Amino acid sequence: MASSKTSTLSLFAITTFLFILLSLLSYAKASETHHKKTSSPFEFLDHLKGCHKGDKVQGIQDLKKYLEKFGYLNVHTNNDDYFDDELESAIKTYQINYHLKVTGTLDAKTVKKMEMPRCGVPDIINGTTSMRSGKKRGGHGSTHTVGHYAFFQGNPKWPANKYHLTYGFLQGTPSEAVGAVARAFATWQGNTHFTFSQAQRIESADLKIGFGRRDHGDGHPFDGPQGTAAHAFAPTDGRFHYDADETWVVGAVPGGLDLETVALHEIGHLLGLGHSSVPGAVMLPEVRTGFTQSLHADDIQGIKALYNT
Repeated sequence: MASSKTSTLSLFAITTFLFILLSLLSYAKASETHHKKTSSPFEFLDHLKGCHKGDKVQGIQDLKKYLEKFGYLNVHTNNDDYFDDELESAIKTYQINYHLKVTGTLDAKTVKKMEMPRCGVPDIINGTTSMRSGKKRGGHGSTHTVGHYAFFQGNPKWPANKYHLTYGFLQGTPSEAVGAVARAFATWQGNTHFTFSQAQRIESADLKIGFGRRDHGDGHPFDGPQGTAAHAFAPTDGRFHYDADETWVVGAVPGGLDLETVALHEIGHLLGLGHSSVPGAVMLPEVRTGFTQSLHADDIQGIKALYNT
């Protein structure tokens, strides 16, 4: 009888131990998955903090790819881990555009700025578009830049007789995004000559808004949470995509990206605006968490200049 009781207790103890062990392993796996889900694709920059010309450090190649993605560098000729003259020049241009101290070094403030979630549209297109220019730039292949706002290469815009644009939402768009985007269109309508309305059918819409993950079919894949949050195409393409892997919210919610604020930015691209360097402009490339904003005078001046209104 005693032996049977002891065996029962031993079996209970082993079962309890195994249950606790499996629970701990499950928790560890869940924590690992959560970490992977929320880590930024730009975190590799932490390892490179303090790098400067002449250094050879593993990961500099990834920095070059980052700067190429946003228009600052062509890595086809120097795709390696050496911090060369071209990389120093690219970082200096980035620092000028973002009002940072121009050192050419990957200092802490530059890394912090680079690690922020941002729009996927490049800051510089074909090596000639500059956020910082205060003068008109002409010449073949250049982008017209006035003040601090910019236009896409060739100044693409909607035809003069096409001032009413319709928009639609691709399948899978959350209902809260539909309302946020509609409010963003209403804000642009109140500050431009454009009017907007939702199309009855997505196929007939001038502007098509949706959510996608990673490679979503437009040739510009997203990169997961806290990286490139959204992108849109110049006139008259009409496509605007949110990265579905981001934490999207309505309003200034800590840790979340406001759907309406990002829509204001991307609609600016749909209408022909490039990126601005003016602090407070909605066309700044960076996307701040827990933050909302509306159109800035620079955004409105830019669209009026583009369409001569």
